[in-house]
Amino acid sequence: MATVADPNVEEGARQVRSTIRYVDPGDFVTRRYVSQGAEINTGTYSDHEVIVRDGMPIRDHFQLDVHGFMIARNPTAVSDFDDKAMVDRFYEREVEEHIRRLTGADKVVARGWMIRTSADLSERARQKAENYQHTGGVQPPAGEAHIDLNTPTSRRMADATYRKHFPDGPGYKRFLITSYWRTFSPPPQDVPLALCDGRTSFAGEEKSNTLFVVDEFPQGDALTAPVAGEADMMAATIPSYSPEHRWWYFSNMEAEDILLFKFHDSDHARTWRCPHTAFFDPSFPDANTRASIEVRSVAFFE
Repeated sequence: MATVADPNVEEGARQVRSTIRYVDPGDFVTRRYVSQGAEINTGTYSDHEVIVRDGMPIRDHFQLDVHGFMIARNPTAVSDFDDKAMVDRFYEREVEEHIRRLTGADKVVARGWMIRTSADLSERARQKAENYQHTGGVQPPAGEAHIDLNTPTSRRMADATYRKHFPDGPGYKRFLITSYWRTFSPPPQDVPLALCDGRTSFAGEEKSNTLFVVDEFPQGDALTAPVAGEADMMAATIPSYSPEHRWWYFSNMEAEDILLFKFHDSDHARTWRCPHTAFFDPSFPDANTRASIEVRSVAFFE
């Protein structure tokens, strides 16, 4: 297990003031609907001014099992991330091998990739979707603080993934679900990714946010109407605002830089989750449109 790095090095980090959107406290239905080029959430959300610290000058300070995230470098054989066939051919195997090296896991299984961009996707969203699959496509950046999986979803995903890929395996003692995030647009990026120190993530209220993958968005009351079996569907965790949350980002990321951060670690003796979201970085007024690719993976320790 990682040892705690010197916390004093964090106090001198450059600070950016921006806003992050959080779900409001209260009793209401929280769901996330996704379709081609667009995503919407039910419930009520509010923007809160926060300080986001720049971790790039102290990049080696961050540890996956301490902060819930880390930054590393890894080259890729993918020369064009807009070439879906090329990404399908190379990228997930690269990700699996790199996560294996970074974590010491015995086995790693990638579970799909998604490109996100701050470019205008309104035309794509207007195109009719049929049998939309929420993987291998292009979506806008995440608009609110969240952790992609809650605890029940994480356990079901790990069990199902292991049974499918390793039916004759000895079983696992620990699983780790992560996102492997790379920006491939030139630095600086206009809407980078903010990561919350997982040790501070339990302050404030939080809710589960059920995921619905749809061809067309429901309208009106249908957005929140009861759905049979919803408790067993895939769901995220969304926190409400707390001033105790400690946010970080890494400015001027290059194409060989990757962020690895935790959705869920079954070993809760370590920092086991990391809220995250996109945010507008006001410190670079002439920043470039962000384009990034993320891969969700499950690592197993047998």
